[in-house]
Amino acid sequence: MHYLPAAQRQSDSQYQRLLARILAEGAEVPTRQGPPALTLMQQAMRFDLANGFPLITERSLKSFWRKPIGELCAFINGATTLAELAEFGCDWWGPWATEEKTARRGLPPGHLGPGSYGGAFRYFPTAEGGGFDQFAHLVEQLTELPADRTHFVSPWIPQYLVRGHGKQPRATIAPCHGWVHVRVLGGGLHLHMFQRSGDVPVGVPANMIQYAALLLMLEQLTGIPASTYYHTISDAHIYADQAGAAREMTGRAARRLPTVRLTEAGEKVADIHDFRADHFELADYEPHPSIGSIPVSP
Repeated sequence: MHYLPAAQRQSDSQYQRLLARILAEGAEVPTRQGPPALTLMQQAMRFDLANGFPLITERSLKSFWRKPIGELCAFINGATTLAELAEFGCDWWGPWATEEKTARRGLPPGHLGPGSYGGAFRYFPTAEGGGFDQFAHLVEQLTELPADRTHFVSPWIPQYLVRGHGKQPRATIAPCHGWVHVRVLGGGLHLHMFQRSGDVPVGVPANMIQYAALLLMLEQLTGIPASTYYHTISDAHIYADQAGAAREMTGRAARRLPTVRLTEAGEKVADIHDFRADHFELADYEPHPSIGSIPVSP
């Protein structure tokens, strides 16, 4: 990845403007999670990676930024249980796999279900039986047929995510992110991540990190330079108990985005299943101070 020198990058306020739009224009709606949410449909951001990696600067994520990458690596490897996620350093999934939630879906304790991200990404069910490894195929197809428009990954297995009377979903949470479309344009990789539902103060910054990191993984595996990351959120929302933190971030001056690169070990990875969070390193990151204890609604 070829970044502009840090001093030559333009400050980026896209995330800040997204927060401001939701606070100003969002419709207040009830939620399953408890607190109401201000919701705004169809919101988009676009990041030319030469201008910096989309790690937000409106609050510091210095102590956290690798964890979302570890989570995506876990999902790419098919993790569907708390124990499997913990192997990748993901220790925050407990509220989504409580005994109450798993029992209602006929799942073993600590299991997110075959309809969760790991099940869809690594073991998508097929008519022929067995599971289809979407990310392994994505790399193969990009390498063999780079000009195609069909480089696509989906986290959604419809029959496992049904809801309504007499129906039992096979996932403790419906996937919120991970619809990925990759194109090769002008000799560079362009990655668009579509997000069904986005908790903008907490979840979205992590998702931005995950899928921009995926773009760097694909660059390493295909030899095609990373170019642009696009992020579209269908249902972009701020929960009522997050509004104070969101307003605080909108009042902070925009800053330049940082540099994220693969480490020397990361540059030797030849299989997408072998990437780990510690294969990435951060530089040129000068965010505003962190904001503690922004509520998360499971």
